[in-house]
Amino acid sequence: MPEFVVGDRAVFFPASEALVVADPHVGRDEASEVAFPLGERADLRDRLVALLDRFSPAKVVFAGDVLHSFSRASAATAESLGDLVDACRERGVRPILVVGNHDTMLASVWDGPLYDEYRLGGRQGGECDETLVCHGHEEPDGDADCYVVGHDHPTISIEGQRRPCFLYGPGSYRGGDVLMLPAFSRLAPGVEINRMRTSDFQSPLVTDADALRPVVFDESSGETLWFPPLGTFRRLL
Repeated sequence: MPEFVVGDRAVFFPASEALVVADPHVGRDEASEVAFPLGERADLRDRLVALLDRFSPAKVVFAGDVLHSFSRASAATAESLGDLVDACRERGVRPILVVGNHDTMLASVWDGPLYDEYRLGGRQGGECDETLVCHGHEEPDGDADCYVVGHDHPTISIEGQRRPCFLYGPGSYRGGDVLMLPAFSRLAPGVEINRMRTSDFQSPLVTDADALRPVVFDESSGETLWFPPLGTFRRLL
Protein backbone atom coordinates (compact mmCIF):
# COMPACT_ATOMS: atom_id res chain seq x y z
CA MET A 1 0.00 0.00 0.00
CA PRO A 2 1.62 3.28 -1.07
CA GLU A 3 1.48 6.10 1.45
CA PHE A 4 -1.15 8.65 0.53
CA VAL A 5 -2.99 11.56 2.13
CA VAL A 6 -6.50 12.54 1.10
CA GLY A 7 -7.79 16.09 0.91
CA ASP A 8 -10.66 17.90 -0.75
CA ARG A 9 -11.65 15.26 -3.34
CA ALA A 10 -7.95 14.74 -4.11
CA VAL A 11 -5.09 12.52 -3.00
CA PHE A 12 -1.42 13.29 -2.42
CA PHE A 13 1.39 10.74 -2.75
CA PRO A 14 4.42 11.99 -0.77
CA ALA A 15 6.90 9.49 -2.31
CA SER A 16 6.33 10.91 -5.79
CA GLU A 17 5.32 14.43 -4.72
CA ALA A 18 2.19 13.96 -6.83
CA LEU A 19 -1.29 15.36 -6.30
CA VAL A 20 -4.05 13.50 -8.17
CA VAL A 21 -7.53 14.83 -8.93
CA ALA A 22 -10.10 13.01 -11.05
CA ASP A 23 -13.13 14.11 -13.02
CA PRO A 24 -12.95 17.91 -12.89
CA HIS A 25 -15.46 17.94 -15.79
CA VAL A 26 -14.52 21.47 -16.85
CA GLY A 27 -17.50 22.99 -18.66
CA ARG A 28 -20.07 21.08 -16.62
CA ASP A 29 -21.77 24.35 -15.68
CA GLU A 30 -22.45 25.12 -19.36
CA ALA A 31 -24.41 21.89 -19.62
CA SER A 32 -26.59 22.72 -16.62
CA GLU A 33 -30.14 23.83 -17.29
CA VAL A 34 -30.11 26.82 -14.96
CA ALA A 35 -30.53 30.52 -15.60
CA PHE A 36 -27.59 31.76 -13.53
CA PRO A 37 -23.84 31.02 -13.45
CA LEU A 38 -22.82 28.21 -11.11
CA GLY A 39 -19.33 29.56 -10.38
CA GLU A 40 -17.56 26.44 -11.61
CA ARG A 41 -14.45 28.27 -12.83
CA ALA A 42 -13.63 29.99 -9.54
CA ASP A 43 -14.59 26.92 -7.48
CA LEU A 44 -12.27 24.57 -9.37
CA ARG A 45 -9.39 27.06 -9.37
CA ASP A 46 -9.70 28.10 -5.73
CA ARG A 47 -9.95 24.54 -4.44
CA LEU A 48 -7.01 23.41 -6.56
CA VAL A 49 -4.93 26.36 -5.30
CA ALA A 50 -5.78 25.41 -1.70
CA LEU A 51 -4.54 21.86 -2.37
CA LEU A 52 -1.35 23.12 -4.01
CA ASP A 53 -0.67 25.35 -1.03
CA ARG A 54 -1.36 22.52 1.42
CA PHE A 55 0.72 19.78 -0.21
CA SER A 56 3.31 21.65 -2.35
CA PRO A 57 3.43 18.88 -4.98
CA ALA A 58 5.91 18.71 -7.85
CA LYS A 59 3.17 17.59 -10.25
CA VAL A 60 -0.60 17.43 -10.50
CA VAL A 61 -2.14 14.52 -12.39
CA PHE A 62 -5.66 15.13 -13.71
CA ALA A 63 -7.00 11.58 -13.88
CA GLY A 64 -9.37 11.83 -16.80
CA ASP A 65 -12.66 13.48 -17.70
CA VAL A 66 -10.82 16.76 -17.58
CA LEU A 67 -13.58 18.16 -19.80
CA HIS A 68 -17.30 17.51 -19.57
CA SER A 69 -18.60 17.86 -23.12
CA PHE A 70 -17.93 15.12 -25.65
CA SER A 71 -18.72 17.30 -28.65
CA ARG A 72 -17.29 20.79 -28.13
CA ALA A 73 -14.81 22.78 -26.10
CA SER A 74 -16.02 26.36 -25.80
CA ALA A 75 -13.86 29.42 -25.21
CA ALA A 76 -15.10 29.46 -21.60
CA THR A 77 -14.02 25.84 -21.16
CA ALA A 78 -10.59 26.60 -22.58
CA GLU A 79 -10.24 29.57 -20.20
CA SER A 80 -11.29 27.50 -17.18
CA LEU A 81 -8.79 24.78 -18.02
CA GLY A 82 -6.19 27.49 -18.56
CA ASP A 83 -6.88 28.76 -15.03
CA LEU A 84 -6.08 25.32 -13.57
CA VAL A 85 -2.93 24.94 -15.65
CA ASP A 86 -1.77 28.46 -14.75
CA ALA A 87 -2.38 27.80 -11.05
CA CYS A 88 0.01 24.86 -11.32
CA ARG A 89 2.68 26.56 -13.39
CA GLU A 90 2.72 29.71 -11.27
CA ARG A 91 3.84 27.49 -8.39
CA GLY A 92 6.37 25.54 -10.44
CA VAL A 93 4.09 22.49 -10.50
CA ARG A 94 3.88 20.31 -13.62
CA PRO A 95 0.33 19.62 -14.87
CA ILE A 96 -0.18 16.13 -16.34
CA LEU A 97 -3.38 15.29 -18.19
CA VAL A 98 -4.72 11.73 -18.42
CA VAL A 99 -7.49 11.09 -20.95
CA GLY A 100 -10.92 9.93 -19.83
CA ASN A 101 -13.93 8.83 -21.82
CA HIS A 102 -15.29 12.42 -21.92
CA ASP A 103 -12.06 13.88 -23.29
CA THR A 104 -12.65 13.62 -27.02
CA MET A 105 -12.06 17.39 -27.42
CA LEU A 106 -9.19 17.75 -24.94
CA ALA A 107 -6.47 18.04 -27.60
CA SER A 108 -8.21 21.12 -29.01
CA VAL A 109 -7.66 23.10 -25.77
CA TRP A 110 -4.41 21.53 -24.53
CA ASP A 111 -1.15 21.61 -26.48
CA GLY A 112 0.84 19.42 -24.10
CA PRO A 113 1.16 15.62 -24.03
CA LEU A 114 -1.86 13.48 -23.22
CA TYR A 115 -1.60 10.15 -21.45
CA ASP A 116 -3.85 7.09 -21.37
CA GLU A 117 -2.15 6.13 -18.10
CA TYR A 118 0.66 7.67 -16.07
CA ARG A 119 3.14 6.18 -13.60
CA LEU A 120 3.84 8.41 -10.64
CA GLY A 121 7.38 7.17 -9.97
CA GLY A 122 9.17 8.06 -6.75
CA ARG A 123 10.47 5.75 -4.07
CA GLN A 124 8.95 4.36 -0.90
CA GLY A 125 10.85 2.45 1.76
CA GLY A 126 13.85 2.14 -0.55
CA GLU A 127 11.77 0.56 -3.32
CA CYS A 128 10.29 2.00 -6.50
CA ASP A 129 6.72 3.21 -6.01
CA GLU A 130 4.71 1.49 -8.77
CA THR A 131 1.56 3.59 -8.76
CA LEU A 132 -0.40 3.93 -12.01
CA VAL A 133 -2.97 6.65 -12.64
CA CYS A 134 -5.66 6.02 -15.26
CA HIS A 135 -9.22 7.20 -15.64
CA GLY A 136 -10.72 3.80 -14.90
CA HIS A 137 -13.25 3.53 -17.73
CA GLU A 138 -11.23 0.74 -19.34
CA GLU A 139 -8.57 -1.69 -18.23
CA PRO A 140 -5.03 -0.26 -18.22
CA ASP A 141 -2.22 -1.74 -20.26
CA GLY A 142 0.32 -1.59 -17.44
CA ASP A 143 0.55 -3.54 -14.19
CA ALA A 144 1.10 -1.74 -10.90
CA ASP A 145 1.14 -2.09 -7.14
CA CYS A 146 -1.61 0.52 -6.92
CA TYR A 147 -4.10 1.82 -9.49
CA VAL A 148 -5.53 5.30 -8.96
CA VAL A 149 -8.78 5.90 -10.85
CA GLY A 150 -11.89 8.04 -11.05
CA HIS A 151 -14.84 7.57 -13.41
CA ASP A 152 -17.59 6.35 -11.06
CA HIS A 153 -17.89 9.54 -8.92
CA PRO A 154 -18.44 7.67 -5.61
CA THR A 155 -20.43 9.23 -2.77
CA ILE A 156 -21.71 7.68 0.45
CA SER A 157 -24.77 8.45 2.55
CA ILE A 158 -24.21 8.39 6.32
CA GLU A 159 -27.02 9.34 8.72
CA GLY A 160 -28.88 11.01 5.88
CA GLN A 161 -25.92 13.12 4.76
CA ARG A 162 -24.37 12.41 1.38
CA ARG A 163 -20.62 12.93 1.09
CA PRO A 164 -18.04 12.41 -1.66
CA CYS A 165 -15.86 9.45 -0.78
CA PHE A 166 -12.76 7.58 -1.83
CA LEU A 167 -12.84 3.80 -2.20
CA TYR A 168 -9.80 1.71 -1.34
CA GLY A 169 -9.52 -1.94 -2.34
CA PRO A 170 -6.28 -3.64 -1.21
CA GLY A 171 -5.06 -6.24 -3.70
CA SER A 172 -8.33 -6.13 -5.58
CA TYR A 173 -7.15 -5.73 -9.20
CA ARG A 174 -4.41 -7.90 -10.73
CA GLY A 175 -3.03 -8.25 -7.22
CA GLY A 176 -2.62 -4.48 -6.91
CA ASP A 177 -4.52 -2.01 -4.75
CA VAL A 178 -7.24 0.20 -6.24
CA LEU A 179 -7.91 3.74 -5.03
CA MET A 180 -10.98 5.35 -6.59
CA LEU A 181 -11.38 9.11 -6.22
CA PRO A 182 -14.59 11.13 -6.05
CA ALA A 183 -15.26 13.68 -8.79
CA PHE A 184 -13.28 16.87 -8.22
CA SER A 185 -16.17 18.79 -9.79
CA ARG A 186 -18.79 19.63 -7.20
CA LEU A 187 -21.35 19.93 -10.00
CA ALA A 188 -21.14 16.20 -10.78
CA PRO A 189 -24.00 14.59 -8.82
CA GLY A 190 -22.04 11.49 -7.82
CA VAL A 191 -23.25 7.92 -7.38
CA GLU A 192 -24.31 6.68 -3.94
CA ILE A 193 -22.34 3.49 -3.32
CA ASN A 194 -24.10 2.29 -0.13
CA ARG A 195 -25.99 -0.54 -1.81
CA MET A 196 -23.92 -0.95 -4.95
CA ARG A 197 -22.65 -4.36 -5.98
CA THR A 198 -19.68 -5.10 -8.22
CA SER A 199 -21.78 -5.13 -11.40
CA ASP A 200 -23.20 -1.68 -10.56
CA PHE A 201 -19.81 0.00 -10.96
CA GLN A 202 -18.82 1.19 -14.42
CA SER A 203 -15.08 0.74 -13.92
CA PRO A 204 -13.68 -2.68 -14.84
CA LEU A 205 -11.06 -2.19 -12.12
CA VAL A 206 -13.76 -2.83 -9.51
CA THR A 207 -13.75 -6.62 -9.21
CA ASP A 208 -15.11 -7.01 -5.67
CA ALA A 209 -17.24 -4.16 -4.35
CA ASP A 210 -17.58 -5.82 -0.95
CA ALA A 211 -13.83 -5.40 -0.38
CA LEU A 212 -13.81 -1.64 -1.04
CA ARG A 213 -13.29 0.55 2.03
CA PRO A 214 -15.00 3.96 1.92
CA VAL A 215 -12.74 6.82 2.98
CA VAL A 216 -14.23 10.25 3.72
CA PHE A 217 -12.37 13.51 4.17
CA ASP A 218 -14.25 15.60 6.74
CA GLU A 219 -13.73 19.20 5.63
CA SER A 220 -15.00 20.67 8.90
CA SER A 221 -12.44 18.84 11.06
CA GLY A 222 -9.76 18.08 8.47
CA GLU A 223 -9.92 14.42 9.53
CA THR A 224 -9.80 11.36 7.29
CA LEU A 225 -12.46 8.82 8.23
CA TRP A 226 -11.88 5.16 7.30
CA PHE A 227 -14.93 2.90 7.25
CA PRO A 228 -15.18 -0.92 7.10
CA PRO A 229 -15.32 -2.61 3.68
CA LEU A 230 -18.66 -2.22 1.92
CA GLY A 231 -19.55 -5.88 2.46
CA THR A 232 -19.50 -5.22 6.22
CA PHE A 233 -20.43 -1.56 6.24
CA ARG A 234 -23.70 -1.86 4.33
CA ARG A 235 -24.98 -4.19 7.10
CA LEU A 236 -24.35 -1.41 9.61
CA LEU A 237 -26.23 1.28 7.66
